[in-house]
Amino acid sequence: MDKEILGLIAGGITSIAMIPQLIKVIKEKNAEDISVAMVLVLITGLSLWVWYGILQDELPIILSNGFSILVNLTLLICCIIFKKKN
Repeated sequence: MDKEILGLIAGGITSIAMIPQLIKVIKEKNAEDISVAMVLVLITGLSLWVWYGILQDELPIILSNGFSILVNLTLLICCIIFKKKN
């Protein structure tokens, strides 16, 4: 198997890991159990992975972590919105 394809598959699987949590938060409009600090640390780490991927010219790293940043930014926004309402 081509290493880039393997990287895209692995990155894709790990990138969707937070989607069930995001869907639950959006459906329930409740983010009380989500740690904003954890999400911020995760976004920071993912951003560093994107930077590393750019430096190494590794598309799987850039794409998977870039997508993860979008998912987690959405989760962070939901946390801010739904925690203020409660």
